[in-house]
Parts: sequence; C-alpha cells; structure tokens
Amino acid sequence: MSDYKKAGVDIKAGDAASKIAYNFAKSTFDSRKGMIGEPLVEDGSFAGLIDMGEFYLVQGDDGVGTKIEIAEKIGKFDTLGYDLLAMVCDDAVCLGAETISITNTLDTNKVDANIVSELMKGLAQACIEQKIVIPGGEIAEVGNSVNGNVWNATAVGILEKDKVITGKNIAAGDKIIALEEKGFRSNGFSLVRYIIEQKLGKKGYLKPSPFGKSWGEALLEPSTIYSAALLAILGRFNQKRKINIKGIAHITGGGIPGNFNRVLKSTGLGADFDDLIEPSPMVKEIQRLGNIAEDEAYKTWNMGNGMMLVVASEDVDVTLKSLSVNAQVVGEIIKEKIIIINTLGAFPGRFEFPI
Repeated sequence: MSDYKKAGVDIKAGDAASKIAYNFAKSTFDSRKGMIGEPLVEDGSFAGLIDMGEFYLVQGDDGVGTKIEIAEKIGKFDTLGYDLLAMVCDDAVCLGAETISITNTLDTNKVDANIVSELMKGLAQACIEQKIVIPGGEIAEVGNSVNGNVWNATAVGILEKDKVITGKNIAAGDKIIALEEKGFRSNGFSLVRYIIEQKLGKKGYLKPSPFGKSWGEALLEPSTIYSAALLAILGRFNQKRKINIKGIAHITGGGIPGNFNRVLKSTGLGADFDDLIEPSPMVKEIQRLGNIAEDEAYKTWNMGNGMMLVVASEDVDVTLKSLSVNAQVVGEIIKEKIIIINTLGAFPGRFEFPI
C-alpha cells in the first residue's frame, strides 16, 4: 500500500519546517510596530494580513508544485495558469479578501519561449476571468539548479477591517458547505506521479486512461478557481457582505483534516462530515491504482471538496442559491474536538482525525 511518505513527501517534517519558517517570519513583525504595514499575528491563517490604516493588505505565496512535471511529460502547459492562480487567490478569499494582483516567478533550467507562452496564456486567461492583474514577474534561467521548471506566485489582496473572516464565531450546530472539485487541484502530485510511474512506467502519462484522454491530460484537469464565486456573496472591496460566512477553508495539501482544522483553531470545536461530495471517477481510479488507504487519501488530496464554508443553519439555503459553482451541505460543527469523516473514495469508511 502506497502513501505520501513513500512518494518522497514527509508531511510531519513539512509541517515542522513550516512552523520554523513562520516563527522566523513573526520575529520580523515588531520591526514595523506602530508603522504603516504592521502585520497581524494570525497563526494558521491561509494568508498574511498587513495593516494599511483604513484596510488590510493580504499577501500569500504558493506554486503549482510537481504538477508541472506532468505537463513536461506530455508537452501541455496551457492549463497550469489556472492552478497557479487558484493556489494563491483561493487562499486569500478564505479571509474574505479580494485578490487584485499576482506576480509570478519561473525558475527553469533552460528558457523555452513556447513553454513560457503557454504558461502565461493560461495565467492571463484565468486572471481576466477573476478580475486580477499581473503587474510583474520574473523568468530565471538557473541551469542545473532545477530539473525542468518551477513556477510560483505571490498574490496581493485587499480587505476591509470589519470583514475579516476569522472563524471565531463558529458554533456547534453550524453547517458546512463544500464546493465541488473534479481533479486534484495542484496538491499531492508527488503521490499521483509515484502511482503512475510505479504502475504504468515513466511514460505512463502518455498512455490512454479510462476517461477518453491520456493519463497526463486527465491529471492536468485545471483547478477550479472559487474566488470570484465567493466574492459574489462576500462582497468585493467596498461592497457590503451579502451573507455571513463564518469560516472558509481551502482544501489543498493536507486534505480535509489538515485544512479544515485551521478554521476551527480558535473555537475548541470539531466537525462531522457525513455527506461529502464524492471524488470524481478519475481521482478514485488513481486511488485504486495506487492502493491508497482511504484515510491517507483524505489526508493528502481534496477528494472532491475543494473549498468549505461554515454558515449558520438559517443561512444555508441562501448561500447555496447564491453560489455559481456546484455545492452542497456536507457536515456540521460539533462540540467534540475531533474531525469525523464518512469517506466516499475507492475504499469508503468512517474515520476520526485528531485536532
């Protein structure tokens, strides 16, 4: 049975490194105390908040990870821009922020103008759809320092001080709404690639999948970008909030337990997911192919649930009617400090995850 660690990724080591990095980052905060740009301490937040006097600047970084290696294997780069934008603007919207700009850095062993054109064409298209600008970027040819391409981005957003979504008002009995995702987004691809290459060989991405396209094409399913759909109910900058969303979790690396936990961090509460969105047939087939245990899959991938919202029971209907993406009620906030998941992957079961 495979898992993320066998694929070369140690989640515990990564979490420990992230804590170390964040502690050093926090050590810089006092240097701007009392000045414009003083940061807020929000441990576990999906992005950083910077006090600009009348509003907050919101900033975060991420990348497409090793999903780009699949693009390299089949020579298809035009959808990765959606993944790059989703990773950063969907983090910012967890706080309620409107992303206004994104800059990107491409580190490559050798510049290829065709690859750059395809990457940027996709990113520009995604940004236009989300009303986000690209004011700058960097292409660095670094030779043997990288094997292929590494693509990362920084997003900048803005948010009124009275509209920050903190999760502090979440209460037992509140409902959890999930927004559907058909693919893996841009997370957990070290495990996906390990499965393909172990079972189908290094050229497995070019082989036909059961889904009418090659495995590489199926796996490059672009991330759904939720930001604009959520801002339609949260309100963009200087717009009123239409619905009281108490908490938002972006389900990326770490899956549902690792990311929804961040919404609950200040509440002492838990969650019972008893009616999750079912993963797509492609995701379940990868899980079967790799014989990935159900709890491991839900700790690694989004498994069909790309974003999650917490709302009061009386706000469920209006929230569902207002969303322009597929969504459903998937669970409830509970008093017990634990995350319970009735899974719907290749090997369904009921699992409990500590908080």
